[in-house]
Amino acid sequence: RYQMKVKVLSRNPDDYVRETKLDIQRVPRNYDPSLHPFEVSREYTRALNATKLERVFAKPFVASLDGHRDGVNCMAKHTESLSTLLSGSCDGEVKVWNLSKHECVRTLQAHEGFVRGMVVRFCGTSFFTVGDDKTIKQWKMESPGYGEEEEPLNTILGKTVYTGLDHHQNDPVFATCGQQVDIWDEQRSSPIRSFTWGVDSFSSVRFNPVETELLASCASDRSIVLYDMRESTPLKKVIMSMRSNTLCWNPMEAYYFTCANEDYNLYTYDMRYLTSPIIVHMDHVSAVLDVDYAPTGKEFVSASFDKTLRIFAKDSGHSRSVYHTKRMQHVICIKWSADNKYILSGSDEMNIRLWKANAAEKLGVLAPREREAASYSQKLKEKFQHHPQIRRIARHRHLPKNIYHQTKELRIMKEARRRKERNLRKHSKPGSVPMVSEKEKHVVTVVK
Repeated sequence: RYQMKVKVLSRNPDDYVRETKLDIQRVPRNYDPSLHPFEVSREYTRALNATKLERVFAKPFVASLDGHRDGVNCMAKHTESLSTLLSGSCDGEVKVWNLSKHECVRTLQAHEGFVRGMVVRFCGTSFFTVGDDKTIKQWKMESPGYGEEEEPLNTILGKTVYTGLDHHQNDPVFATCGQQVDIWDEQRSSPIRSFTWGVDSFSSVRFNPVETELLASCASDRSIVLYDMRESTPLKKVIMSMRSNTLCWNPMEAYYFTCANEDYNLYTYDMRYLTSPIIVHMDHVSAVLDVDYAPTGKEFVSASFDKTLRIFAKDSGHSRSVYHTKRMQHVICIKWSADNKYILSGSDEMNIRLWKANAAEKLGVLAPREREAASYSQKLKEKFQHHPQIRRIARHRHLPKNIYHQTKELRIMKEARRRKERNLRKHSKPGSVPMVSEKEKHVVTVVK
């Protein structure tokens, strides 16, 4: 018997029939690379176009929250609610904002003089403020009912002015700084522990969000001091060549913190090896006043006296983005929202501004095809990021004229110093003028 072999063409209609007539036609494709010899050049063109479009759509400014009658001095994120922000100004006023509606929902006169610091309790039911009137006040998060007075839940009158405040991640304990660093229990009216180390004043104090018993503070003698709440004395301190204004712990890596310095730079340290910073972040052209990490721990944002804010990757020496407006004056305080999408900045001219963390990101609900296109172009940009054309377009930022000129001037000054040092080394006895790296230049000593 003779057998005949029949090959049947079998087609699955799902592969080529549209689901609705609004869909685009499905095209069967063979992905064999030998059939697509120009794939890389085509992808390069797409990457170049994606990079150009990213710069076209980079419009980071979202909204401005105005209502304060004096410069915004400090801000606090709500620990439970994404859309709630608290801000304190230089006239002692505290405002609670609804970010989704861009409006102020509550105003209270908290202190006489500046509000120096504020923090929301970990459960989100109350918040603490400190001010120039030497008081620490605890307030309820809800607005008072009809006919009720705006009264603090608790008031502690201290002996000196408090300049900073932070709350423990999961215990009813908070820390203040001023003439010394004090640890307070919420139930008591005197500190349970005080730390001093021959310093006349501190500017900020921060609890570690991972190793919750550790805290760090910036002192006026140019030092950064580390403490363990369970010990009776400070752990160690690093003295730098200029004063640090504030610091912020990395929320994902327990040992790392970044401090904002008066010498226009930011320094990321590993608390185990304080002899030199891991990385020096440069780009600002004036003192850096505040810093805050993204909740992912991969990036942070810094606020500066030069009227700009910059976004840095945690391991990069230069910023990936710079935000500025014509109206914005010295940026005093900065916060990165807990959903990693927005940045909030408070500045001298009484405004709080809401920015996108990723300037070219499209806000709102994305269609599945939009999301796929965005992630595809992102991958293309990463693949070709080191090509000269793409790198040039991706790095370019338009700066205000004065910042552009100051950056140029600082570059010339740095080059002159480097040249002078090189000449000095050339005409000195070998080994008498040692090479000092940029990281080691700014650290004076570590005291244990």
